[in-house]
Amino acid sequence: MKNFEYWNPTRIVFGKDTIKLLQDLIPVEAKILITYGGGSIKKNGIYDQVKDALAGRTWLEFGGIEPNPTYETLMEAVKVVRKELVTFILAVGGGSVLDGTKFISAASNYIGDDPWDIWKNGAKFENPIPFGSVLTLPATGSEMNSGAVITRKSTVEKLSGGHPSLFPKFSILDPETTYSLPQKQLRNGIVDTFMHVMEQYLTCPMNTPLQDRQAEAILKTLVEDHQKMMQSDPADYDARASFMWCATQALNGTLRSGVVTDWATHVIAHELTAFYGLAHAETLAIIYPALIQYKGEHKTEKMRQYLERIFDLRGLSDEETQLAAVEKTKKFLHTLGMPTQLNDYGINPDEAAQKISQRFAERGWKLGEHQDILAEDVRRIVLAAA
Repeated sequence: MKNFEYWNPTRIVFGKDTIKLLQDLIPVEAKILITYGGGSIKKNGIYDQVKDALAGRTWLEFGGIEPNPTYETLMEAVKVVRKELVTFILAVGGGSVLDGTKFISAASNYIGDDPWDIWKNGAKFENPIPFGSVLTLPATGSEMNSGAVITRKSTVEKLSGGHPSLFPKFSILDPETTYSLPQKQLRNGIVDTFMHVMEQYLTCPMNTPLQDRQAEAILKTLVEDHQKMMQSDPADYDARASFMWCATQALNGTLRSGVVTDWATHVIAHELTAFYGLAHAETLAIIYPALIQYKGEHKTEKMRQYLERIFDLRGLSDEETQLAAVEKTKKFLHTLGMPTQLNDYGINPDEAAQKISQRFAERGWKLGEHQDILAEDVRRIVLAAA
């Protein structure tokens, strides 16, 4: 097991009827900016719950944060924060709203020329605006971590960033807020959660039995209960609660403690979103099977453990193990109704492979748990996802 530090200051408030507790969680004197996405919270009753909980408080709102939140939109919110002297931000939505809010928090008091430098170059910033969240879409774990992924349309970039000062002060997780979600968003959330675990789990043996079993608990829960999690008429409260907590636990820092992680799939998949606009989960489902197939020889031991403990599949040769790990993963994704190939979206594999590998060649990035995935490897992985 590797040395590690673990610190997570986010307060989680979980369960039914917990949005009303906002009154106790946000400082009385705060001037609040509510951030949200396309406006679904005004149709499903969540906005009204938040408004009632903030009765008597000073607040304003900023809507329109996109899936894959853009720098351009977020800078408009930064202008509001600066002009109105906002002292607390409340993100109401899913991972995109939370990610965007983290950027707004960091950028609002940034004194440099271009706040994009915080994300692209790790520029220092001070006095981020404190924020909390009401989670409405389980997927990214952003409600209990300090990272975010932001897109800049003008430069066709999608980059991850973050800072220890960007943990939410609190996050309210009420499973009933998921009842109105479309099936596609539920599917994407389950895939996001699954892939976040796999990036930290399916790497190389590290003699970390506790972390392995923590990861496997989430994977097993998703594989066994995904149909209940997606049931909508009526929605299964306990299944939705389990899904919501799985998504949070998948990326709150617990699973990565003491282990070697991968994340190559995420970095490559970000480029698919930047160039072609696919949802995050859709890009992960395309790249991940191709990547573990390409790197199967280096992941065989963990693949065997994955197959035995999640799918009860034993006694395979190394070659059979590598093939079965890819096929079982694809089958699970297909069971959710998730495509796993570029052709499913009408994307030309040769074009995508060239564009994306060129980016990695220019950046000189090395990916994967062994830092051995270079630009040419990226090209081959993308082509294998045809």
